[in-house]
Amino acid sequence: MQENTVLQLRNVTKKIGSRTIVDHLTIDIPRGEVFGLLGPNGAGKTTTIRMIVGLISMTEGEVYINGTSVKQNFELAMSQIGAIVENPEMYKFLTGYQNLVHFARMHEGVTKERIDEVIELVGLKNRIHEKVKRYSLGMRQRLGVAQAILHKPKVLILDEPTNGLDPAGIRELRDYLRQLSQDEGIAVVVSSHLLSEMELMCDRVAIIQNGKLIDVRSLVEAKSTAALKRVIVEVDSVEAALQALTPIAEKTSPAITSEGIELQAEREQIPEITALLVHAGVKIYSVRSMNKSLEDQFLEMTRSEQIV
Repeated sequence: MQENTVLQLRNVTKKIGSRTIVDHLTIDIPRGEVFGLLGPNGAGKTTTIRMIVGLISMTEGEVYINGTSVKQNFELAMSQIGAIVENPEMYKFLTGYQNLVHFARMHEGVTKERIDEVIELVGLKNRIHEKVKRYSLGMRQRLGVAQAILHKPKVLILDEPTNGLDPAGIRELRDYLRQLSQDEGIAVVVSSHLLSEMELMCDRVAIIQNGKLIDVRSLVEAKSTAALKRVIVEVDSVEAALQALTPIAEKTSPAITSEGIELQAEREQIPEITALLVHAGVKIYSVRSMNKSLEDQFLEMTRSEQIV
């Protein structure tokens, strides 16, 4: 195991009867990273998380938490994980602070100072002494995260954490997870089927379909090094523009859309595109260049997987 790696999945498999729910997943996740498990409903994300945290057994494979085998040393492995699977469950008749004190008793060495530290970290300082029944869903999510990191785990696992949150709550949670990964050095594992949120939240994502790992993709690299971009050119005559772009049609695949002419082109090709249009007398009103979104990439990969 590499020194920086805190969560390893090795050929993790779950079968129920003749059906394979999760099929030989192998993933390495380092400390300080927000890592996404991305896939449609039924892809095997929650089953994978349940195996990592020991709620269900693995048919094959192994999970290591900070080098400790979940199968061989379950208690030590679990002591290094914080998790919220589905919704965080709290005692609603107690205050947020009383809930944290209650959960702190389940772990050795959680001091009052540590409780105050996590309250500050998740932004609940002004509301922590109110009863949980008065909390919004977003505040309960934050309290759940506070409870999960009380014992300074190496790995924080959140299953569909944005479910039921409004846009402001989603953004708050996203910011807290980023802060946690940086300030506490925790590896944060998040599962979701919401592509747009994963794109904003995660450093890398594992794309899972039908229980299989299709790809592990760095979102930072994908944003900065995407070769082909969608280029939308708004013109006065789409027919004339299409004709003018004939010399580069094979390389850029120009097509008429409701927005104008759409091409697949590298950034360096844009001056050539505009020069061809100007030379043909086509009036250009705007040129927009956009990276392929995670959604576009995900749909391309899952479609190709289905075809195979």
